[in-house]
Amino acid sequence: MKSALSEKEQWFRHVAGLPKERVEWRCSVEYPTVFLSNEARSADLVVSRCTQEKMDQFHFIDPAEAMMRMGRPTLMVPDHVPALNADHILVGWKDTREARIAVRDALPFLSRASQVTVIEICTSDEQDTARRRVRDVAKYLQSHAVKCQVEVRVHMAEPDAHQLVRVAKDKGADLIVTGGYGHSRLGEWMFGGVTRGLLNEAPVCVMMSH
Repeated sequence: MKSALSEKEQWFRHVAGLPKERVEWRCSVEYPTVFLSNEARSADLVVSRCTQEKMDQFHFIDPAEAMMRMGRPTLMVPDHVPALNADHILVGWKDTREARIAVRDALPFLSRASQVTVIEICTSDEQDTARRRVRDVAKYLQSHAVKCQVEVRVHMAEPDAHQLVRVAKDKGADLIVTGGYGHSRLGEWMFGGVTRGLLNEAPVCVMMSH
């Protein structure tokens, strides 16, 4: 394991392509998800692939479980995405603690974007209340020099994650920002439908905070 980690360090430094003094490598013979969760105390942002490579807690990180544990914003990257411009951002709003934290954590990205859309998906009888909520979010973002617009859409037959992905495609968004939802049951993380759906299906980067 130590030999494999040493080889991985050389690979990582080559891929990073930065001077040695600008890259810090940390490793340990430890459960990968636990190790990452602990080391995240020194990070502003954790970047991970969207999907778990294998269901093997001894050798691979579970990005969703790590996101729930770390207390840091996590940028989930699909395998086919080589870079992130974060020029058009879609904020999937839900009036929860997690969504509020996610919007605050994403401010460095949101303030540099040329287009930000805050969208809430609600039931048909909640539309007026939802419009008031997203306008409040827009007002908060505008106070931080974020250029944004708002939308309210009604739940459809398709899952909310599908609807968010479809809206992101329609708007040409390259980043989706949402809260990350789940709870622990007997040591296993159980994830909300939107969280799980976005991790499995989003074709663009997803930034989540829990």
